[in-house]
Amino acid sequence: MQYIDIANQGVKSLSPYQAGKPIEELERELGISDIVKLASNENPFGFPESAKQAIRNQLDNLTRYPDANGFELKQAIAKKFDIQPNQITLGNGSNDLLELFAHTFAGEGDEVIYSQYAFIVYPLVSKAINAVDKEIPAKNWGHDLAGFLTELSHKTKLIFIANPNNPTGNFLTEQELDAFLAKVLESVIVVLDEAYTEFTLPEERVDSFGLLKKYPNLIISRSLSKAYGLAGLRIGYAVSNPEIADLLNRVRQPFNCNSLALASAIAVMNDDEFVTKVAKNNRIEMARYEQFCQQYDLDYIPSKGNFITIDFKRPAAPIYEALLREGVIVRPIAGYGMPNHLRVSIGLPQENDKFFAALIKVLDLTQAK
Repeated sequence: MQYIDIANQGVKSLSPYQAGKPIEELERELGISDIVKLASNENPFGFPESAKQAIRNQLDNLTRYPDANGFELKQAIAKKFDIQPNQITLGNGSNDLLELFAHTFAGEGDEVIYSQYAFIVYPLVSKAINAVDKEIPAKNWGHDLAGFLTELSHKTKLIFIANPNNPTGNFLTEQELDAFLAKVLESVIVVLDEAYTEFTLPEERVDSFGLLKKYPNLIISRSLSKAYGLAGLRIGYAVSNPEIADLLNRVRQPFNCNSLALASAIAVMNDDEFVTKVAKNNRIEMARYEQFCQQYDLDYIPSKGNFITIDFKRPAAPIYEALLREGVIVRPIAGYGMPNHLRVSIGLPQENDKFFAALIKVLDLTQAK
């Protein structure tokens, strides 16, 4: 029997999510060490000390189930952003939340809208529930909100917007989002995915919680994997109006956030010093990447995230493979329809130096061929 025959049509069209290559895998494959991973937009400063201490304090309680409602973390988030705890939904990373949004508000035959070159999980969760996914052609590698509006129909249930966008780094201003939300029917749920918002400058950052007060159909999704450094623990949160949060929490799996993740998230939520250090390094090193690309005549997409996407004007796969042999892992994004591009996470200065040196060598070798 072929079990694919009994899967739903959406699942049949899917391919498994391809994560960035782990360091250990490259070590096994090529037998090399001193590897730099700049593939998954992880925090280059590692695990914050505040989270380490929170984990130590939690170790004796691991025979008990975690708090299913995440009371203390919700209190910390609510206090930090001046919102109410009943507006918050916790997730096993923001990916878990994106899936929750789809399961809660869309079903078979409903329309889900997202942008070309946007986060690949949007089509993944849409197709998994057999919804009709509508990919809107990008504008300058980013979201064409006017194009979104033209594609709205009575079947549209959900819109995904990543800001900053992954993998291109494009950014929508608060004014652009406000004007867009004002034209979307209240019956259509709009998800604003702000996984990289901490890397934007404070003066340009969107007041998304202010927008939520105006637009009750808005859901704000955030991650603690990037600026906060908790990628391995898998935790994120969504903020919405209380009615939507209640619906999401009906669908959410019990104990979807483990005890160590909850304790660490509470600790780092107020570790502003750590997040400020991370964001400062990102700004300084991003400028170095831009200068490097300009010096070597490499096109790139200006980014507001903690990564930069470089256009090599030819298939990037050979460059990616050659970088692996130099001990540098970056992210090929042919799966996003960008076969000539590589996405590079912004690391520490010495990690970025290794990438610059490796890429210069690799470009000489590949161009010679």
